[in-house]
Amino acid sequence: MKGFVILGLAISPFYLAQTAQDTLKIHEIESVNFTKRLPVSKEIINVEKDLGNKNLGQDLPILLKNQTSVISTSDAGNGVGYTGFRIRGVGGNGINVMLNGVPYNDSESQGTFFVNVPDLTSSASQIVIQRGVGTSSNGVSAFGASVNVISKNPDERFYIKSDNSYGSFNTYKYSAEVGSGKFWKDRLSLLGRYTNIHSDGYIDRAFSDLHSYNFTALFEENRTKIRLMAFGGKEKTYQAWNGIDKATWETNPRFNYSGMYTDLFTGEDKFYDNETDNYRQNHYQLLWEQRFNDKWNLETTLHYTRGKGYYENYKRVDETDVDATHYSNYNLPVQIVGGSPVEITDFIRKKWLDNDFYGVVSTLYGKFDNLDLNFGLVGNQYYGRHYGNVTGVYFPQIDEHEYYRNRSVKNEVAGFAKFIVTKNRFEFFGDLQLRNISYDTKIVQQGDDEGATLDKKWTFFNPKAGINYKIPEGKIFISAAIAHREPNRDDLFANPETEAEKLYDFEAGIEKKAGKVSFTGNLYYMNYVNQLVLNGQINNVGEFIRVNSGQSYRMGIELGAIAKLSEKLNASGNLTLSKNQNKDFKNETSSGIEMLGNTPISFSPEVVGNVLVNFIPASNFSLGIQNQYVGSQFLDNTNNPELKLADYFLTDFNAKYTLNLKKTEIDFKFLLNNIFNKKYVNNGYVYEGPVYFSQAGINFMFGMSIKFQ
Repeated sequence: MKGFVILGLAISPFYLAQTAQDTLKIHEIESVNFTKRLPVSKEIINVEKDLGNKNLGQDLPILLKNQTSVISTSDAGNGVGYTGFRIRGVGGNGINVMLNGVPYNDSESQGTFFVNVPDLTSSASQIVIQRGVGTSSNGVSAFGASVNVISKNPDERFYIKSDNSYGSFNTYKYSAEVGSGKFWKDRLSLLGRYTNIHSDGYIDRAFSDLHSYNFTALFEENRTKIRLMAFGGKEKTYQAWNGIDKATWETNPRFNYSGMYTDLFTGEDKFYDNETDNYRQNHYQLLWEQRFNDKWNLETTLHYTRGKGYYENYKRVDETDVDATHYSNYNLPVQIVGGSPVEITDFIRKKWLDNDFYGVVSTLYGKFDNLDLNFGLVGNQYYGRHYGNVTGVYFPQIDEHEYYRNRSVKNEVAGFAKFIVTKNRFEFFGDLQLRNISYDTKIVQQGDDEGATLDKKWTFFNPKAGINYKIPEGKIFISAAIAHREPNRDDLFANPETEAEKLYDFEAGIEKKAGKVSFTGNLYYMNYVNQLVLNGQINNVGEFIRVNSGQSYRMGIELGAIAKLSEKLNASGNLTLSKNQNKDFKNETSSGIEMLGNTPISFSPEVVGNVLVNFIPASNFSLGIQNQYVGSQFLDNTNNPELKLADYFLTDFNAKYTLNLKKTEIDFKFLLNNIFNKKYVNNGYVYEGPVYFSQAGINFMFGMSIKFQ
C-alpha cells in the first residue's frame, strides 16, 4: 500500500476536464452536446489543455492511461508503435473508437490499431469517453466503452507551428503544421500537418518508423459548415508481439524472440532484420453540418478509408516435423537437390491485407420546449482482400510466390432514434437501435489454413433508457441498456459456431460540485451472455484468441474527484473497485472439458486508481505528477496463480514552461515516466506457461514547440 501514500501527492494536466468552464476554444458538435446530458458515466477531455503537456510522441492509449478504469499497454514497452487500452477490463475490440463519429475499429477484427494513424492526438480537439454500453450511434464494439475523437478545426488566424521532441530509446518526433486563417470573406480556412515519429523501442529491435499527415478545409457560411478532411499514416514496426517467457523476463526483460532463426550453413542463431509490419492507411471524410433553424440541425458524414500493407517474417520449412509449416502449405513442390528432397529450408513470408471501408453516418437533431430528439442512419461496407507470398532464402527461384488468397465483405445498416424529455427536475432518456450485419468470406486459393468460406447474418435490437434527476450543481442518474455484438473474424475462423454476445448493462451515478471540489460516483453491473473473453492465447499473427465463456459479469464502483486547492495547486483522482467473474467456467484441455466453477475474467484487475497533482508556480510554468496503481490480473480464465500478473504502481512527472515573445510562443516540455524504475508487466498471454510483454523502466522525453502567429 506504499503506492497509495505516494498516490496522495499526485497528478496531471487534465484536472479540470470534466467540470470547469474551458477557456480554450473548441469545436462543439451537436453529438457532443447531446452526450453531455446522457445518464451515463463519461469524461470529456480537452486535448490541448489536458493532454498537451504529455503529447511528445507516445500514442493516444498511453496518453489516456490515467483516465478512469483505463489500463494502457505497449508491445514495444515505451508507448510508441503498437499500443492499446482496456476500460473496465474490456479489451480494444470491445471498445468502440470513432473519429468524428465515423467507426475506426477494424470491421473484421473489431480491434483498434492506433499505429496506423500516428500522432492522432495532435489533430484532435476533444476526446469523449463513455464507459459501459455506448449509445446507438457508437457502433459495433461499444461493449466496454466508447471513445470519440473529435478533430480540431483550423484557427481563425494564420499560424506556423513546429513540435519537436527527443527521449529515451532514441525516440524522437518532429512535425510541421500550417493554418491559413480565415479568408474568402471569412468563409474558408485550411490546416495542414505532417509528423514523423521514430523510436528504437524499449524491447530489443522493436523499432517504429511512423509518418502521418492531416489536411482540413473548413467552409462556413450562415448556418452551413462543411469540413473536408484527409488524414492517415504509414508505419513500419519491428514485430514485438511474441513476448518472452517468465524466466527470460526475470533475467533479460528486453529480449525479443521475433525474427530469430538458425543459419542452416553455420548453425549460428541470428535475427532477421526485416521482421516487420508495414501498413499505410488513408482516411477521407466529408462532414456537413446544416442548421435549418433554431430547432432542427443535420450532421452528415461521408467517409472512405483505404488500407494496404503486410507483415513480413522468417519461416522454416521442416518436412520431418509434423507440427511445422511444410511445402504443401505454400502450394509448392518439395525441392530436389542432388537427387534428394530438401526437408529443411527457410522462407521469407509476407501476409497482405488490402481493404476498403466506406459509408455514411447521418443524424437529424430536433429541439423543442422540453424535448430533444435525434434520428440517425449508419450504413457502411468493408471489402477486404487477404493474401500471402513466400520467397525462398536458399532457393532464389522461389520469388514472391502467392500461396493463399481470400476475400471478405461485411455490410452494416443501422437506424436509431434517441430522445431526452425534461420534466421539472427530471430528464428521461430513451434510445432504440435496429442493426443488421452480413459477413461473407470466401477462399479464392487455399493455403496454410488461411481464411474460411462463411456466410453469416445478424439482426440486433438494442434498447437503452435512463433518468437524470437534477440537484443543486449536479445530478443523479440511472440507466439500463441491452447490447449485442457479433463475433469477429478470428472468432469465427477458430469456431464458425461462435455465438454473438449479449450484454445487460445497469448504471447509477452522481455528479456533484461543492465549492472548489467536484465529485463523480458511478455504480455499474454488466451481465454478459456468451461473452467472448480472451483465453490467454494468441494466433499466428499475434492476435489474442477469444472464446465464449457462457455467463459472466462485471460489477464495480467508479469514483472521481477534482479539487482546486488554491490558485496554484490542483488535484484530482479516480478509483475503480470491481469484481469480474465467469460463471461456471469450462476449460477445454487435451484430456477433456475441465469444470472450474466461478473464475476471475482475464485481464480484469479489481483495483485501478489514479491520483494526480498539478502545481502552477507562475502563469507560464507548470509541474505535474501522475500516479497509477493497477491491481493483480490473470492472463487467462482458469484462476491459475502461475498465470497471474503482479500489481504495480507507477509515477510520472511532467513540466512545461512557456516563453511568450512578439507573435511567437515557445513551449518547453519535459516528461519523465516511471520515475521509480518499476519493473512490471501489464499484458501477456499463455503458451506452455505465462508469456510477458515487458514495459520500460524510467524513461524521459523532452520537447520544444514553436508557434508563429
